[in-house]
Amino acid sequence: MIVVAIILLALAALTLGVVGLNVLGWRRPGREPGSGAVSLLIPARNEAENLPGCLEAALAQRCVTEILVADDHSTDATAEIVLGYAARDSRLKLVRPEALPVGWCGKTHACQTLADAASGDWLLFIDADARLQPDAVPRMLGECGKRNLTLLSCWPQLEMLGFFERLLMPLLNFVLLTLYPAPLAARRPDARLGLAHGACILVHAEQYRRFGGHTRVKAELFEDTRLAQLWRADGMRSLCLDGTGVVSVRMYRSLAEIWSGFRKNLFPAFKGQAGFWLFMLFHTAVFLAPFGLMFVGGLAGALFAIAAGLVVAGRVLLAARFGHPLWSALLHPIGETFVLLIGLASWLQVVTGHGIEWKGRRYLAPAIKEAA
Repeated sequence: MIVVAIILLALAALTLGVVGLNVLGWRRPGREPGSGAVSLLIPARNEAENLPGCLEAALAQRCVTEILVADDHSTDATAEIVLGYAARDSRLKLVRPEALPVGWCGKTHACQTLADAASGDWLLFIDADARLQPDAVPRMLGECGKRNLTLLSCWPQLEMLGFFERLLMPLLNFVLLTLYPAPLAARRPDARLGLAHGACILVHAEQYRRFGGHTRVKAELFEDTRLAQLWRADGMRSLCLDGTGVVSVRMYRSLAEIWSGFRKNLFPAFKGQAGFWLFMLFHTAVFLAPFGLMFVGGLAGALFAIAAGLVVAGRVLLAARFGHPLWSALLHPIGETFVLLIGLASWLQVVTGHGIEWKGRRYLAPAIKEAA
């Protein structure tokens, strides 16, 4: 038991080191503005609640020459809201994608349709629940110029209002920043270090079209990071920066929405069963088990308690960096249990053939296709 405790303690210390590296070294876009003609592209399916705030922020942006919104066969007032704003500002236009082709996911098809209709030198894809800060676009252009990037994604600041949002949503950054060495990604071009968040991705239009656009990731539910990885694999420069102060998003508003959204993404985020189960094993052993095993007593129990303390310390560091509630870090075992349960649910919905349901569509794996 002591050997197990030492191993888990070492792994907890290692992950705390990764968190510390990210907290200290993950950069945000600089303040120096850049210039360029930007087409701001928003895929929207049943986003009537989110669009007004998104469009108000988008219309306030400098460097944006057009704003295109794809009404992806919505059944709510999405199209009417867009047309209402379009009557006030000629930069804003409504795009209506064709029926979803077999082999495509809804968002990737909407993004490709928007890109085909865009005329800007740069394409900025944002989600309808994203809120750009007033200087977001010039800052992102400036960062692309400074770093010679042709793809820049900003990891959004999380807006959390309800209890379950504040308890569970910080786990998104925890899962990422215990595994992903963000400062290293800024120095190395490895495709495996490609990362993007679909809420905010800026690409150079010419390079995007030469790359093949969203056609390259048409069947991916986890299309954002796949796009960044393939971008790097093709020899182009991409980077994901901390978007605090640049873009914010309130991703989910209830426990049911959090469950549904995480279930959609968790298993598809991995390229295969091996990576997924390694993730599940690591999280169970390192981030949850010490909280129970520390009660075994003796030296082993003390070592497990230290390991648990290191996990909480990592959560506290992230809470301080990103402004997350401290009490969420102290309730880590509850959140970690949720992550593991939702991972199992995400896996089951794929391997049982049920498929992944999202926004009224069902996608079947491994060859993802729409089934109404």
